Amino acid sequence: MLEHYYVKPSTIDRIRDSWLGSQIDSYSGWMEANGYSSRTVFRRLPRLFCFAEFAHKRGCTDVASALALVEDFVSQWLVQHGPEAKTSASLRKHAIDVGNATRQMLRLASGDPVRHNRHRRPFPLESEVPGFQEYLRNECGLMESTIAGYRHHLHEFGQYIRKAGITSLGDLSPALLASFVVECAPGMAPCTRRDLCCHLKVLLRFCHREGITDRDLRGAVGMPQVYRLADVPRSITWDEVRRTLEAVDRRTIRGRRDYAILLFLVTYGLRAHEVAKLTLEDIDWKRERFQVPERKAGHATAYPLAGVVAEALIDYLKRGRPETEDRHLFFRVVAPRSPITPATVSSSVAFYLQKAEIKVRKGGSHTLRHTCVQRLIDAEFPLKTIGDYVGHRSPESTRIYTKVAIEALREVAMGDGEAL
Repeated sequence: MLEHYYVKPSTIDRIRDSWLGSQIDSYSGWMEANGYSSRTVFRRLPRLFCFAEFAHKRGCTDVASALALVEDFVSQWLVQHGPEAKTSASLRKHAIDVGNATRQMLRLASGDPVRHNRHRRPFPLESEVPGFQEYLRNECGLMESTIAGYRHHLHEFGQYIRKAGITSLGDLSPALLASFVVECAPGMAPCTRRDLCCHLKVLLRFCHREGITDRDLRGAVGMPQVYRLADVPRSITWDEVRRTLEAVDRRTIRGRRDYAILLFLVTYGLRAHEVAKLTLEDIDWKRERFQVPERKAGHATAYPLAGVVAEALIDYLKRGRPETEDRHLFFRVVAPRSPITPATVSSSVAFYLQKAEIKVRKGGSHTLRHTCVQRLIDAEFPLKTIGDYVGHRSPESTRIYTKVAIEALREVAMGDGEAL
């Protein structure tokens, strides 16, 4: 593959003669196969060769030990190329690219699968509380999206106790736990504060069960009161839905993909992770329907495939989806061509809401889900039917949409109050 990027045979020979030459050559082919641009490949190859020389000078002869030298290599690269960067942000961006490309090549060379996953860091407090992540996944049966919430809050808790000089969770005290909650709470929404306290209580219960702490400290963490019907669903009008869809540029690959995603969300009220997990097998073209397996309520749901959704999906499959053996339905537009994540679904919705100049609190995938439910409520469908349609586990989840008449209140707010 090196012949695609270099003209001089001497340059190709110099790269291949290095102790990582075969790995660099294989990695260039992997990048080309996974949709990386020629410009990106050409930019990375010299840096990888420099890393091979850097590691060789330090006596490194195997891929496994080379991973430990990546941080030192990036630091040296910053010293050598720092003056060339126009801004500190661009320097940091290039440094991240250097480190990520080197690690990616070494992982491929060692046989590890390369995944586009933002949770590559170890689970927070893993050394202090071994087995807690497996406890959440296996004993509690939590979804990965829920465990991601634990990651965020436990990372904050770990940073806090390290600043306080706590090296062992056995040294925790009620006063320290209370001060952590008090410090974090002001900047959080009510539901986020509740989740933080809940995650902390689960951690403390596990620590007491495993003998990490001498006593059960859950009582030191108070649960804030959150009223179930306190918030108004953040739905938008059907005219605003039309404007959002019109904001999508369907001439591009991303536009064709996102247009199909938006239709799935607003037509069926799907959650972001349900869209991200859809596969080719979930679409039954013969019967004109599709299924959503493994929903939040623990069941699967089959839907009729609406004509407008089917047309948008066919357009994406023919002129947008990359050729790959992976059976997922939607893929990233940029390399590596891996399946999209729930965060991608939600951020795409937020992008088009902003592009259409639609102001909504916390715009994201749930905005269109709420819009779907509110439209069914306005059409006077039974609550049980609506709950089953969107996959609600409890009727209480659907009942929140009935406490206000959204469209009627909008008309009152925009109209002449004296006329009423």
